[in-house]
Amino acid sequence: MKLKIGVIFGGRSGEHEISIRSAKTVIEQIDKDKYDVVPIGITKEGNWLNPIEALRLFSADTQKFLNGNVKNYPNGAIALVGDTKYKGLTELKKSENAEMLAPLDVIFPVLHGTFGEDGTIQGLFEMADIPYVGCGVLASACGMDKVVMKTLFRDAELPLCKYIWFLRSEWERDRDAVLKQADAKLGFPCFVKPANLGSSVGVSKAIDEKSLSEAIELAARYDRKIIVEEGLDAREIECAVIGYEEPQASLPGEYIIYDETKKFLDYTEKYTGTGNNEFVVPARLSEETSEKIRQMAIAAFRSIDGSGLARVDFFLRNDTGELLINEINTLPGLTEASGFPKMWKASGLEFSQVIDILVNLAMERHADKSKNKTSF
Repeated sequence: MKLKIGVIFGGRSGEHEISIRSAKTVIEQIDKDKYDVVPIGITKEGNWLNPIEALRLFSADTQKFLNGNVKNYPNGAIALVGDTKYKGLTELKKSENAEMLAPLDVIFPVLHGTFGEDGTIQGLFEMADIPYVGCGVLASACGMDKVVMKTLFRDAELPLCKYIWFLRSEWERDRDAVLKQADAKLGFPCFVKPANLGSSVGVSKAIDEKSLSEAIELAARYDRKIIVEEGLDAREIECAVIGYEEPQASLPGEYIIYDETKKFLDYTEKYTGTGNNEFVVPARLSEETSEKIRQMAIAAFRSIDGSGLARVDFFLRNDTGELLINEINTLPGLTEASGFPKMWKASGLEFSQVIDILVNLAMERHADKSKNKTSF
């Protein structure tokens, strides 16, 4: 009997469009002989879309993968509720009785950024007692907040680049103090990022005080917490991790930027296929460095109590050869342009096999957590 997999995508996030593209890849690559996929969309405003409405967010080519599964579903308002009695999509009615539309065996949240990767929706899954792919509430929240994440990395004795962080309110109250702190502790160039976002959204390179001020203004549109990191002459290496209590790391990969005028690999370069970059896997590294990256990736994964999947990003300094950990992404991009599936393919796993492993890990983690007593 096939498992019903609820693929949730979209969401109230600056990474909404990337989420749709990631979900497209999952839906097209998942083994249809093993799973029935139930697409569940969430709009930019946070409204939940029933499977028929969600299907319309995809192109006709992707719709053909699912049309037979969802065409008989009602097209009314739906939601996932935090009630163990309704372990699936529930139709919202005016009466007190709710009707279950689609019981779900496992949920695959393909939600990047806020309200999807930060532990919020994972809490809903926990309340509903449904197995789900990926990190739990704690790991998701810690992996989303770059400041908390780096604190945990430091506790795990992982080497980091220099950085500062501050709140939007501090910036609005005393801009000169923030600029002076960044100049004194980091200098130029430096990189400014929203603390709780990914896919290079809101990220800028600053080369002087004027561009730093503009970069902070941009980052502050997306988050109340801003982080500024030192700019390094370094290669950017990635490593994919899957697992639960015994995580495994892939071969590392590396984005090679061919256009030397580009400041860094931004959102456009990552996802529009401009041809100015290439993701090379395995990265051109010594066997010793490659193995060190894999071990550090696993250590980073464990430091946040990760489960399911993650991508860990590194800096390999060109001047000193030092390897530094940059960040962990607990729900990495899964698009055709993303590094995560490419690294596992180079490591011997097709993406359909990776999906199988992730589903099994979701069931394993749920079964393990079900052993915990919830009453005294």
